[in-house]
Amino acid sequence: MKVFTTIGLLVLSNAFMNVAWYGHLKFFAKSEGNTAWWLIILVSWGLAFFEYCFQVPANRIGFEQNGGPFSLVQLKVLQEVITLVIFMLFSVIAFKNIHFTGNHFIGFVFLVLAVYFIFKK
Repeated sequence: MKVFTTIGLLVLSNAFMNVAWYGHLKFFAKSEGNTAWWLIILVSWGLAFFEYCFQVPANRIGFEQNGGPFSLVQLKVLQEVITLVIFMLFSVIAFKNIHFTGNHFIGFVFLVLAVYFIFKK
């Protein structure tokens, strides 16, 4: 159960993170006006707050020294792969002109292999 809770919270966290980090490129596009930097930063920080609301519990629940199933390194690698999956989904949905190439997918395969080796006992 802690495995699924940790992964679910990491997915939610990364959804907010991607919108905070990259959403302004779509939703505050330069061509649609000149939104003040400080406003974009405040909106991004506001979204990042929710990222942390999911990230911190995910790490606390998932960390083996707190009774969770993952080592610190496993948590980090898991989070990075989830970040890339969510980023790919976000960029395809939000930015219609983004296309991934074979090189992107080969890189993703290497990251999945990294997860395999990090989790291998």
